[in-house]
Amino acid sequence: MAKHKSSSRGEPQRLRSALLGGCFLLSMILLVVYTSYVVSFSNLTFWRSSQESPPVPKEEHKITASDPAETRPRKEKLPRNPFCDFSDRRNDYCEMEGDIRIHGNSSSILFVTSSNTNGTNIHESWQLKPHPRKGDARAMARVTEMSVKTSPHDAPKCAIHSTVPAIVFSTGGYMGNFFHDFTDILIPIFTTSQQFNGEVQFVISEILPMWNDKYQKLLKPLTNYEIINFNQDHTVRCYPHVIVGLKFHKEMSIDPSRSPYGLSMVDFGRHVRKSFALERDTAIKLGPDQDKKPRILIIARKWTRIFANVDEIVRKAKEMGFETVVAESKYDLAEFARIVNSCDVMLGVHGAGLTNLVFLPTNAVVIQVIPLGGLEGISWIDFGLATISMKMHYLQYMISLEESTLTEQFSRGDPVLSDQKEAYRKHGWDRMIELYFFKQGVKLDTERFSSTLIHALELLRQR
Repeated sequence: MAKHKSSSRGEPQRLRSALLGGCFLLSMILLVVYTSYVVSFSNLTFWRSSQESPPVPKEEHKITASDPAETRPRKEKLPRNPFCDFSDRRNDYCEMEGDIRIHGNSSSILFVTSSNTNGTNIHESWQLKPHPRKGDARAMARVTEMSVKTSPHDAPKCAIHSTVPAIVFSTGGYMGNFFHDFTDILIPIFTTSQQFNGEVQFVISEILPMWNDKYQKLLKPLTNYEIINFNQDHTVRCYPHVIVGLKFHKEMSIDPSRSPYGLSMVDFGRHVRKSFALERDTAIKLGPDQDKKPRILIIARKWTRIFANVDEIVRKAKEMGFETVVAESKYDLAEFARIVNSCDVMLGVHGAGLTNLVFLPTNAVVIQVIPLGGLEGISWIDFGLATISMKMHYLQYMISLEESTLTEQFSRGDPVLSDQKEAYRKHGWDRMIELYFFKQGVKLDTERFSSTLIHALELLRQR
């Protein structure tokens, strides 16, 4: 009996011990689950913030070459480190922070991880070509494919340690074509690098000395450091922050909602004028008190899409009150930039020569002449939008059948002249591009064209 009572008294003690142990175990499980939940929610918040468009700051907070470093906003953590985005139709892009080692000669960029790096697998690898002509096989065939890897070991030893970030990109593709030089590289590198205020190094593949020399004035304000030739660099260079690729927005233009600090083509125009020390920020304003004649620049191409009657165009422009300048783009870019900037109106047939609009002062007028070939849409996309976004005036002149020199090569009933869609279907894209782009000239009907010149004069009277 006594033994039975002793057993009954020990029963509640064992029960209390079991309950205490169970509560402790349950608390530990809840703590682990809560911690895991908080970490996951934090990562989701960073991912969402990277997808949303950044707010456009006020003008006084915009980062420029003269702004002090302390005005830079605090950077958010990358949603994933490295963070690679292959979703854009025009460019692939990777960005990483930490211990990054670039070995150009082996076309590799290694992100060295540690065993406790959060959110990064032990071994990962991405391949990309850092040039914004993704999907264009002909252009991308001239671009080196690079490998971005993560690894906790087997990293090459650093030969040079840098304390500033690096931007890695390629000047392959169609570089050497004036239009592509700007739309594919010079505009995207402007938007990509502005956040660093010059404290960034460019590592460029497929770089040509002539290309680098030609655009030195535009590149120098963007970086305070030597440009590295990626393909010929045998040195292992180590950086704390690396961007591989350039973000492309649209042809010859910038989307302020996608660029750091709300940068626009107006900012790019200021950058161009400052880089070349161009004197005029604003075009002439015509009025009763203005005796000076507006200057019109006629881009006279020599080989393709030429003006077949330049002298007649010059006479008509002078007759209507313009001072005329006839010129074609030259290798000495600084000299030609000054000529363009001295003018108030620029006239040219659709083509790379119209890229010179970046040197014009604001409120100038760009007149694009559209030859036959169904080129209205591409002409607007390439140069119309750029002109408007730089706060200039844009006029588009569609030539008539009689103004095309193709009438000297084909009969009036041929689809090449009468039905361009049928001509493309019948002869194929390559053949028609050859005809419309390379074998067609323009003989302007100066009487018909005079109404466009009148419109340009009216625009110069406006503000």
